[in-house]
Amino acid sequence: MKFTIDHFNINVLDLEKSLVFYEKALGLKEERRKKADDGSFIIVFLGDGTTANKLELTWLKSQKTPYNLGDEEFHIAFKTPDFDAAHALHTKMECICYENKGMGIYFITDPDGYWLEVLPAR
Repeated sequence: MKFTIDHFNINVLDLEKSLVFYEKALGLKEERRKKADDGSFIIVFLGDGTTANKLELTWLKSQKTPYNLGDEEFHIAFKTPDFDAAHALHTKMECICYENKGMGIYFITDPDGYWLEVLPAR
């Protein structure tokens, strides 16, 4: 039996703000959307246009306060062939929250505080 990763879900407070961030910061674009008939949720799948993996953003109408992200020990990692340009963009966006220059990686935060690792394609 074999499995492949299809998508990873995170919940967001401001869907539009998150969509703008993920497109600007990581080039992820909306591929499909599901709205509850009663308006209680919206699910948006973002893709990178290259792999089959998706990032699922879920907005819940009932959620009014920020999500508890624990101790920030989990993250999603993104590889880029142009690490220096990515770093310059994220510096300009002021979203870099941690750098490990010895490992050659850094982390950015999205509008909800999720940590996203950026590493060079090796």
